[in-house]
Amino acid sequence: MGFGAGRALLLASLTYATGSVASQRFWVDARQQRVGQQQTELTRVARRALGAVVSITTIQTPTSEAVARGDADTGEPQKGLGAGFIIHPDGYILTSQHVIENASEIKASVLKPGGATEEYTAKVVGADKQSDFALLKIDAPRKLPVLKLGSARQVEVADWVVVIGNPFGLGHSVTVGVVSFKGRQDVTPSGRSGFYDYLQTDASINPGSSGGPILDLHGDVVAIANAVNVAGQGIGFGIPIDMAKVVLPSLKAHGGLRRGWLGVAVEDARSGVQVSEVMDGGPAARAGLLVGDVIRRVNQARVQRALALRWAVATSGAGHWVRLKIRRGDQPLTMRVRLEDIPAREETEPMEGKAPAPPPVARPAGNR
Repeated sequence: MGFGAGRALLLASLTYATGSVASQRFWVDARQQRVGQQQTELTRVARRALGAVVSITTIQTPTSEAVARGDADTGEPQKGLGAGFIIHPDGYILTSQHVIENASEIKASVLKPGGATEEYTAKVVGADKQSDFALLKIDAPRKLPVLKLGSARQVEVADWVVVIGNPFGLGHSVTVGVVSFKGRQDVTPSGRSGFYDYLQTDASINPGSSGGPILDLHGDVVAIANAVNVAGQGIGFGIPIDMAKVVLPSLKAHGGLRRGWLGVAVEDARSGVQVSEVMDGGPAARAGLLVGDVIRRVNQARVQRALALRWAVATSGAGHWVRLKIRRGDQPLTMRVRLEDIPAREETEPMEGKAPAPPPVARPAGNR
């Protein structure tokens, strides 16, 4: 090989190596740039949201049931901690019901534009234990910043989220993480009955975080921090904001939710929700619903799991008619049922969707 040919080969090798290094550097730089962009977005979301997040402090008298199940050491009044966020500039605040449960006094701390905090006495406008939402009101001398309510459908597993709360009284604390699961129904917080269709995240949620917002990268609320895992780390739970949107009008107008009652027990089936029991004299019995029927829709809502049926019936409201689409054997049927108020004996454990309770692997993230 002559000198010229050898030099050409060397130059080609150098060109290939330089191209490889440049290409590698390009991809490394792009990855770093994207991470930097995400960090900037997270910072922007947190800064914009902080003024609309409130730290909540309560004085609570525990019930005998709370003492019995270990949620309280004694029956003496205790200080409780939680969080919430402003959803209307006139001072309406959304939080978790268990944060203000049995509270004789509720204080809400708001960040002022300059960074200082101001404290207000909050009053309860409405609350619902089964869905674990509460609507509070404070009277401020100015219009307050608000958070927009988005939808849990806006985020998917591995998407970034921001949580802002009041963990252990450390007000306006920000944590970040990703959505680690959607539709988690196999946990119950301290055995409390209710509608739990959790969004799970590895963003830190601690006692005192309950009621705080879980935000996507647009700064919209996609869930409300609600419960923590009692034994693990990096496992927290939030209730989808979509459920709060259904309940809020009733909380504001009536102070609570007048839940509808169908009078059945059901279990999950392959193509819907199968009726396993029909209560004598109940709305379903009068409408002709039978054991073995598979309920597939309530009005326009498709129901594939017992929780979905229970939620659709409850939020349709007592006294209202609902249209059920069912399958009886191979025959599709439609029937109308007028829902009733939940009987007193069913109030603490509604029959709709009743199933063996999953283990209480979580506890509410309010701190008492």
